[in-house]
Amino acid sequence: MRAGMTSAAVAALPGTRAAAEGHGMPGGGYAWNVEAVGYCDMDGRPAFKMAIREVAGRWHLHTGHFWDSGWSVVDVTDPARPEVAAFVPGPPDTWTLQVDLSGTTMVTALEQIFPNFGGDPDAEFEDGVLIWDIEEPLRPKRLGHFRTGGTGTHRNHYPGGRYVHLAAGLPGHTGNIYLILDIADRRRPREAGRWWVPGQRDGEASERGGASGPDRASERDGATTAAPAGHGFCCPTGADVSLHGPAYVAGHHAYLPYGAAGMIVLDISEVSRPTPVSTLRFSPPFHSRFGVHSVLPLPERGIAFANSENVTYAEGPAHHNSIIDITKPAEPYLLSLFPEPVPPKNAPYDDFTTRGGWRGPHNINHHQHHPDVERQGNLFYVAHFNAGLRIYDVSNVRLPREVGYFLPPDPSRRYGPMPEDRLVTQTEDVVVDRRGCIYISDKNQGVWILRYTGPRGSEHRTTRHRPPRTP
Repeated sequence: MRAGMTSAAVAALPGTRAAAEGHGMPGGGYAWNVEAVGYCDMDGRPAFKMAIREVAGRWHLHTGHFWDSGWSVVDVTDPARPEVAAFVPGPPDTWTLQVDLSGTTMVTALEQIFPNFGGDPDAEFEDGVLIWDIEEPLRPKRLGHFRTGGTGTHRNHYPGGRYVHLAAGLPGHTGNIYLILDIADRRRPREAGRWWVPGQRDGEASERGGASGPDRASERDGATTAAPAGHGFCCPTGADVSLHGPAYVAGHHAYLPYGAAGMIVLDISEVSRPTPVSTLRFSPPFHSRFGVHSVLPLPERGIAFANSENVTYAEGPAHHNSIIDITKPAEPYLLSLFPEPVPPKNAPYDDFTTRGGWRGPHNINHHQHHPDVERQGNLFYVAHFNAGLRIYDVSNVRLPREVGYFLPPDPSRRYGPMPEDRLVTQTEDVVVDRRGCIYISDKNQGVWILRYTGPRGSEHRTTRHRPPRTP
């Protein structure tokens, strides 16, 4: 029955030619330079974050979930016939949204469910992260549990090796802070270091007006350090200064998407004492809450990608999707902004701001540390909430341009309370494997498997960004 539903869903879509011409699809979807290959209804459990892994010729998509506690493993060896091959139940009244993996180790987040997503503030929940052995992909073995207290963890980064980089809600702090977890013994993970923005710790005054960096004194308390922010507070607890995560590690630097505090760069050569290097602020002029949601640094090209997350409904300041010069990590600066998506000509709405649901960029093809993920070249993939999947040519980092999109048909069933207004597409996450298969998830429908069919431009000329020479 599941295979039949998949076949029916994809059969309703236009072929490659129609998709390349930007034609509409049954149910209100649209596509340009993208074709639908397969669809998995996830057994009625909408997925959120995803991670891909190939083992002995079989491809498995590991997912967290929005409205169900637990994790699924989807066999996508044949992308036209995906199938949920395993489901591992999670603890009750607990968010199990996030998943990352490297080799045979998988890390999954445990977090208190936000009230506007249906969470009960008085319900007991599990917090922290679980460490799994996934040598047998369909039989994950739970090895360790690190408890953070507080609200748990949100988006975490595991690039392999000894350390996991957490966005953790800890007791005595407002919003999430940066915590480095040592999993040398996967059954007994332990804290190796932490860092936060002044004002996040209870009873601590925040500093205002100065930029973080090596020229500013940082507060040290044993194995902890903190640096000035210049913004007020927080996240699920009401503040705007909060590490959304993941803290993405490149060499001895960690790039932190720290909400209203901006993109913060730390030197983590000594993991027990992270040291501030620089801060690049985006709020203002862009919106404050989740003002920097994601950062993907590419030091070999001298650039980083960053974006905010807009969780308002047709209100407030603009969001952003940006390219940053990180040739000198201590002196980052903005290179360009991505163009806003434009609705198809025959769409029944004038813009995505007023379409309904959350709008703007959300997640990107982030798992660049994994060998089974398509390397970041000149095609940049963004899950763009009510504008679906957007694909950009970033060969010219000063002039990113859209080259394709896939706007799924709107969901036909509401699984949870979000979005709070109209039931529309809310594309949440995107992962692209090295076969060129693109996976996107949604709050209220299954996982689409897509393929880009447009021109790849000058991808063979991908080079390091070089700033202009000083006269």
